[in-house]
Amino acid sequence: MPQPAASFEDVLAAAERIFPHVHRTPVATSSTLRSEVDADVFFKCENLQKVGAFKARGALNAVLSLSAEDADRGVVTHSSGNHGAALAYAAAIRRIPCTVVMPDNAPQVKIEAVRGYGATIEFCTQLGREEATAEVIARTGATMVHPFNNAAVIAGQGTAALELIDDVGNLDIVITPVGGGGLMSGTAITTRNLLPDARIIGAEPAEVDDAYRSLQTGEIQPRVVSPDTLADGLLTALGDLTFATLQWAGIEIQLVDEPEIVAAALFHIHRMKLVVEPSGAVGLAAIRKLGEAVAGKRVGVIISGGNTDLSWLPG
Repeated sequence: MPQPAASFEDVLAAAERIFPHVHRTPVATSSTLRSEVDADVFFKCENLQKVGAFKARGALNAVLSLSAEDADRGVVTHSSGNHGAALAYAAAIRRIPCTVVMPDNAPQVKIEAVRGYGATIEFCTQLGREEATAEVIARTGATMVHPFNNAAVIAGQGTAALELIDDVGNLDIVITPVGGGGLMSGTAITTRNLLPDARIIGAEPAEVDDAYRSLQTGEIQPRVVSPDTLADGLLTALGDLTFATLQWAGIEIQLVDEPEIVAAALFHIHRMKLVVEPSGAVGLAAIRKLGEAVAGKRVGVIISGGNTDLSWLPG
């Protein structure tokens, strides 16, 4: 029987540990959306979090949990941007070295954010992350803080749902984006403990449907190579810890298409005045795709991030 990567007690401990260093982000609603979908929808605005994404939570919990000996050797990760910036931020708080391995096609805004927090960047090809990270570890002895397949990271990510449920109370449905599954796993652990009957849904771009295929087949499926998607933060496949947690929680996956993602991101900007990256807009896209299934329900959605150069905007 699959087991969760972390306990609810781990999430509670993470909330206390990271409290001084994160924002308790606001929850936003939209009367226009309520009329459209006939549901009360509550958006947890992690686009307004430190480093512009929920990733600050997991990175901080992992870094602040390190022993003094491990911390002194520094930390390393591979990331398209948000986790890299988050780890750099966490390392700066603890005043330890940080190296981020980034694909050479990462958005410039995310590269600048990682540099801005003082990390060293090592560039690699999209498929060369593991090898480049291993080289850094061999050279420096740094501790690897995986973007999602790490129990401390997962526990930290679960604190976003903890705050959401504390702020708005009972929810019938909870939706988060799913890429590697760290946010989805943390959300699942928190939600299953606080709202055991809630439906938990991962929103995933149809162009990178590996989480959907993994849960359908019961085996982790490889990531899609060279996908045509604007959701650059959701390109990674599930890890063994996140896959087991999603199986344990009975997660469903709702696939969304690229035009639906763009329409959702534009709604966030035009109607809610929120800058949301395409990866963070998949939750709203999923609500619209679910249609009648959300009618009359209370729905919580975690907006994962807002780090974007807006290059995806229609011309």
